[in-house]
Amino acid sequence: MLRIFCKSKISGLQVTEAQLYYEGSITIDGEILNAADIAVGERVEVLNLNNGSRIETYALAGKKGSGVVCLNGPAARSGCVGDPIIVLCYCFVEDKEVKTQKIKVIKVNAKNQIIV
Repeated sequence: MLRIFCKSKISGLQVTEAQLYYEGSITIDGEILNAADIAVGERVEVLNLNNGSRIETYALAGKKGSGVVCLNGPAARSGCVGDPIIVLCYCFVEDKEVKTQKIKVIKVNAKNQIIV
């Protein structure tokens, strides 16, 4: 049996932009995506701590080291610049691997720079 397991978590992110007239997605600093092992185009869940919204979209890489976190398209309606968010990414795990599976947790500061 396969289970859906959280493989990556980015916490402490602050939304820096919202671009409504875009096809959709979330743009995140490429350095942060790499650290979290999230691929461009990979499905992610975005949790907004200010308004409680939980949306699913896909990740796009922004300029490395820029600190960009941009809600694009319909996702732009789920948050405002300055909102604190958490980004989660999931994977399928065989039953026998669940006990050894570890969540990769990346924490960032108020400028969206990696601290852990």
